[in-house]
Amino acid sequence: MSLIRLKKPQADVHARHDLYIKFGTITTLLIFIVMFRVNFDIDRDVSFTIAEQEIVEIEEIIQTEQVESPPPPPRPPVPVEVPNDAIVDDDILDLGFELDLDGPLEMPPPPPPSANSNEEEEPEIFVVVERMPELIGGLAQLQSKIVYPEIARLAGIEGRVMVQFVIDEQGRVHDPIVLRGIGGGCDEAAIAAVKEARFTPGMQRGAPVKVRYTLPVTFRLNQAN
Repeated sequence: MSLIRLKKPQADVHARHDLYIKFGTITTLLIFIVMFRVNFDIDRDVSFTIAEQEIVEIEEIIQTEQVESPPPPPRPPVPVEVPNDAIVDDDILDLGFELDLDGPLEMPPPPPPSANSNEEEEPEIFVVVERMPELIGGLAQLQSKIVYPEIARLAGIEGRVMVQFVIDEQGRVHDPIVLRGIGGGCDEAAIAAVKEARFTPGMQRGAPVKVRYTLPVTFRLNQAN
């Protein structure tokens, strides 16, 4: 009998414990359901007062323009009185011929031709033409005819001499000048070689013309020199 009495309270404890768990679970579910169902948004009339800022008005200062007045006009000269006592006689001009305004006008004869009109005008010297002059034999042949000056060879002078000249209608060279030289007798040797050169004349509109031409002449020492 004593054993049966001891087991009943333990069974009651377990039953109550299960009951508490179920009750707590149901309560928790009800709380969550109520939380999701009930709207907790509370409309509150909240008003914010913004402090009014002081408005500072800036007056626009208009810059005054100083208009320079023009100088006064000069005073007119004081008129000088001329005595009216003098009597002016009407002079009759004798031109030696009569002018007939109603008749035809006779033009004066043309002036006689001047003595220089018979002279032929100097032909124009072109810089660029339709067909430029060409060096006969090429630049290598011209370089082979140059005699290297002894002074320049001993001094080791090398470089390029720029020679400018005029090629006439027959392809001959006139008035060669050195635009840029190197000295040591190389400038004179370049001019002497250019004078002996021959060109095909420049052509403009199918006719030979004078052309101003620039040619470089190179002086370079080799191992043999």
